Amino acid sequence: MIAELAVGNIVRRVLHIIREEDLSLTTAAMAGLNMSTVSDDEDDGDHDNHPVLSAAVVAAAARSTLRPPSLQTLLEDMPDAAAVPHTSSSGGDSEEKTKSADKSSRSRKLKHDVIEAVNELIQDIGTCHEQIAEQAVEHIHQNEVILTLGSSRTVLEFLCAANEKKRSFRVFVAEGAPRYQGHLLAKELVARGLQTTLITDSAVFAMISRVNMVIVGAHAVMANGGVIAPVGLNMVALAAQRHAVPFVVLAGSHKLCPLYPHNPEVLLNELRSPSELLDFGEFSDCMDFGSGTASPLLHVVNPTFDYVPPKLVNLFITDTGGHNPSYMYRLIADYYSADDLVVQRRPAIGS
Repeated sequence: MIAELAVGNIVRRVLHIIREEDLSLTTAAMAGLNMSTVSDDEDDGDHDNHPVLSAAVVAAAARSTLRPPSLQTLLEDMPDAAAVPHTSSSGGDSEEKTKSADKSSRSRKLKHDVIEAVNELIQDIGTCHEQIAEQAVEHIHQNEVILTLGSSRTVLEFLCAANEKKRSFRVFVAEGAPRYQGHLLAKELVARGLQTTLITDSAVFAMISRVNMVIVGAHAVMANGGVIAPVGLNMVALAAQRHAVPFVVLAGSHKLCPLYPHNPEVLLNELRSPSELLDFGEFSDCMDFGSGTASPLLHVVNPTFDYVPPKLVNLFITDTGGHNPSYMYRLIADYYSADDLVVQRRPAIGS
């Protein structure tokens, strides 16, 4: 489902955080061993004054670079007792205690770092609307006409932020049939003091010549720079391209998806109930499935989303700044690990 793309993105971000924190600890362990070796060469008497990680930790770090990455191995990468040679029984007991202490210390450190990074991610998601809105004055200028479609909190905060900076402009809101979310956005804009004109979706081509910029939200931004957005936005994008009007997409970084539209894991659309388009009572004679074996003459298709290809998008504005569609794949690569692109549900035990 489309709604699950953002959820999947956040899950992948958390997995990436775990991998990054584990890599950081591994690097620190390797550096600690190198420093302890140099210290031993200089003065063996000072060894006790420099706490270092045991060889067991470093051996695990070295092996982790040779095996495929796995979240299970990240949490269980401490070696068994046979991994380190024993010089004596007492030495073996001491080594076991050292390994156990190192494992416990490393686990606590990893857990602390992961929780801290996840809390930062939660804060970033919660403030993404404000961070995007702060850039509004850089893109909206005096006496411009802005067109949008449907309802988006990100778009609402973006437009209101420009208005609060004393930018005087008008907003055309396409109503976004059949759910008419544009009515809600228009009401919110008027309540916050913006000059607003509500238009039908079919009037977009007629009004686009008066527009200076199209600003819309997104449900997901794919790795190729394509956008999954409310139905009707592909028509708006085509109208904007035909009249050379900039088409700008606002999206928080948690909506940047590492998948491509052609990936089998991506379902580009969902069909909603036909009741949003027509009254079943009025059209019951055209849609009667109970009379005989004949199929109904009237079929109703009510898609939820449009796919806007990257060639129709001029600019993405995220909480990290403005980016061209061709740069999105590089931006997305910084947020996810290649091993986590396909998130699969573990089969139930016994199934």
